[in-house]
Formats: sequence, C-alpha cells, structure tokens
Amino acid sequence: MSAKIIDFASAATAASDGLVIEGIHTTYDRVDVLTGVSLRVLPGQITCILGANGAGKSTLIRSILGLTPAYRGRIRFNGEDITRLPTHRIVSRGIACIPEGRKVFAKLSVEENLRAGAYLEPSAREIAHRLEHVYAVFPRLAERAGQLAGTMSGGEQAMVSIGRGMMAAPQLLIIDEPSLGLSPLYVKENFAVIERLHSFGSTVLLVEQNVHQTLAIAHRGYVLAQGHVVAEGSARELADNPRVKEAYFG
Repeated sequence: MSAKIIDFASAATAASDGLVIEGIHTTYDRVDVLTGVSLRVLPGQITCILGANGAGKSTLIRSILGLTPAYRGRIRFNGEDITRLPTHRIVSRGIACIPEGRKVFAKLSVEENLRAGAYLEPSAREIAHRLEHVYAVFPRLAERAGQLAGTMSGGEQAMVSIGRGMMAAPQLLIIDEPSLGLSPLYVKENFAVIERLHSFGSTVLLVEQNVHQTLAIAHRGYVLAQGHVVAEGSARELADNPRVKEAYFG
C-alpha cells in the first residue's frame, strides 16, 4: 500500500518554541510530587524523560495534559500558556498522548480504535488520509482492521495505541513507557517506529525507563528523581553522566 507522508510539524510549530515548562509544582493526593521542574521540548526533536518508578514522570504528563494541573509555575506550548487550560482544550492545541499499558478499547475493532484518535478532525477525507498513513506504518493493522483490539497480542495492541495517537496528527506526541510489558522484539520494533515518526517531522516527548534504547534515539533528555530534575543534557551527555551511569548502567 502506498501512502502519503503526513507532515506532523506544521510551519507554525517549526517557528515556535515548542513545549516550555517553567518551575512547576504539582501535588497528587495532597502530596507534593513535582517541585520546581523545568524543561523544554524543542520542535522536531525527540526529548526523553528518564526516571525510576515514583520519580514523578506520570504526574509530569498529567500536568502537561491538565489532568493534574500545576499549582505553581507555568507550562507554555507554542508560546501560549496552557498551565490551567482544561484537557480538551490542550488536546485541541495539538498535543496527543499515548498512555502506558497499551490502553485500547478492547471491544472495538482496530479501525474503530484508530478512528477514535481523530475525533477532533471533521474532514472524512483527512481521516481517511491519516488512516492510510497509519496502515502504511503498521501493515499488520491493515490486515486486521476488523479484529477486536482486545483479542490482539500485547505487541499488536501497542501498535494500535501508537497508531491511535498518530491519527490526531499532533504537533507534540507524548509517549508514555512504550516498552512496558513487551517482549524485546516488540520493544525494538516500537522504538524503530518512534524514530520513523520523528523522520516524518513529529516532535516527541518520550517518557521511559529503558535507558539504553531511549538514549539511542533521543536528542536531549532530563532525569527525574523524587520530583526534581537531577540531570539534563544531550543524549550523549546523559549517557556519560556519572550519576546517570550509577543509577541506570550499574
């Protein structure tokens, strides 16, 4: 199947400053989880967030999406303050999230799951174009378009989840723990897909614990520990950072 390439990075995004987080503080269940976190996701790059369980990675995603708003600090996207916007308005600005755990709609078909990702797009022609693109990236989904997503393997459900995020044609795609619970083969496949999305112009914020695979494809990254940014730099700088080496490479 031939496919047109979707240019995820619009001209507006290319000229923007991307996602900028400035000193945010966020509580969850009345406990401070993020304290003074600052970072930047540049347009057209893969930026990673590394950290162990409990470091604050999920709360950071929730703050960006407005699900758990920061009570102090500021989050800007393409120059607009989105810190306290409701989630649906943040999504409409061009931010999509692929959640951890491959959360698919089990009783819907593969194609119905994918179409759900384009619910803000009114043009049937554009939706068909995006669907064609997803099927070109994941031919297996094209073969099983009518299959219930809940009957697919874990790796195949991961494809559905990523494809559903792609259907929004986002300016910023947040990918949360894409390797979680997958076999090494599917982990390698998913990281290859993320690289391919970047080659099409997509800006990616990759939240992961698989440090080796993540730093192999990321341009820049940040390390969270106990709600703080404890290290930042290029992927090479993080790989060479003594604190990161001690924590992740033994």
